[in-house]
Amino acid sequence: MHSSTATTTALANGVPAKLVTPKASPQPASKNEAPSSEHDHFFWSYTEEPHRTRRQAIIKAHPEVTKLCGPEPLTKYIVLAVISIQFFTAYLLRGSSPLSWPFLLSAYVVGATANQNLFLSIHEISHNLAFRSPIANRVFAIIANLPIAVPYSAAFRPYHLTHHKSLGVDGLDTDLPSAVEALLLDSVLGKAFFCTFQILFYALRPMFTYNLPITPLHLSNILTQLLFDYLIIRYLSASSLIYLILSSFLAGSLHPCAGHFIAEHYVLHPLQNAPTTTSSSDSATPVPETFSYYGPLNLLTYNVGLHNEHHDFPAVPWTRLPTLHAMANEFYKDLPQHRSWVGVMWQFVWDAEVGLWCRVKRTQGGRKVGTCAADRAAISAEGERIGGEEIGGGGGGGWRQDELGAGVGAEPAVPGLR
Repeated sequence: MHSSTATTTALANGVPAKLVTPKASPQPASKNEAPSSEHDHFFWSYTEEPHRTRRQAIIKAHPEVTKLCGPEPLTKYIVLAVISIQFFTAYLLRGSSPLSWPFLLSAYVVGATANQNLFLSIHEISHNLAFRSPIANRVFAIIANLPIAVPYSAAFRPYHLTHHKSLGVDGLDTDLPSAVEALLLDSVLGKAFFCTFQILFYALRPMFTYNLPITPLHLSNILTQLLFDYLIIRYLSASSLIYLILSSFLAGSLHPCAGHFIAEHYVLHPLQNAPTTTSSSDSATPVPETFSYYGPLNLLTYNVGLHNEHHDFPAVPWTRLPTLHAMANEFYKDLPQHRSWVGVMWQFVWDAEVGLWCRVKRTQGGRKVGTCAADRAAISAEGERIGGEEIGGGGGGGWRQDELGAGVGAEPAVPGLR
């Protein structure tokens, strides 16, 4: 399978442009070279990820957009309501066999939908968008984690923020499949296996990419979750805990809402004559690497489908992403988008020209978030900043105004930012 056939219009930073075959460009320095293996079919890029540039252009055209930033109070109430739904359903199923049809149907229809919602609430909370207080967001993420039955909220945040600061950077962005995954799963059965067990890939891949230091927050997340799981077994039943675990698995498996995992960054419509590498000297338009979805499943998933908008402005909460889209519509209306998450999974599995190779990768840029001080110092010394959050060192985790392009110095503070 090769990842460079099909016809479409390439778009960069919201401006449509026909893709053209690039001129030959000088070989990059060896330390920044993309793998030259004949088996490597990723799209390798030597340009900056597109979101920082578009963010600056949007703020220049619409300076009022920064007023959309800041926490959304509604989030905490929805999280508590969904937690209650899961508690109640686990209670009702306490005497049911995990192999019975009512149990399995409840886990798929109710549990998987609810836990996918909680996955994405933790995503919102990781950007400090539930409360103004950073510690309140950390604690509330642990609470939102409870019905998921497996502790992950504390580890998710630094890995996810690194995904934002290092989009597509090989060895940093843990959302990227490895060459081994892409090679071994390069078939219909392999891709079906990936879709079925994708939650396990996203859970385990980060640990094989780089390790995070264990902090008191991680320990609190783990111990709280273990205590909660014990209490579920003690006062309800093992079936209740199995329901919660199965709900989490199905939420990241062949479930309509799970389509967002693939839809967000996989290039399902590779460009005609698309280069396998692009550099700043190329005349080709860069391959789009983030895609939005504007359909009804956003109602269940904190508008995560508005993914270009989210990457452009991670400090804008889910309720205001549609406003952002409308406000800066000229930047978004012509970008490639998906119409169906179910359709995305169907195409991913059955289209021979689509697979895990269909991701844009770059060899440099970005930095890790939440790693040890030595890591932060080493990466900071490279001088690479691709937009993102200022965290670490006990900081509040807010988005800096200059990184949002909102100006510095004596300009008014951006609401909700630290």
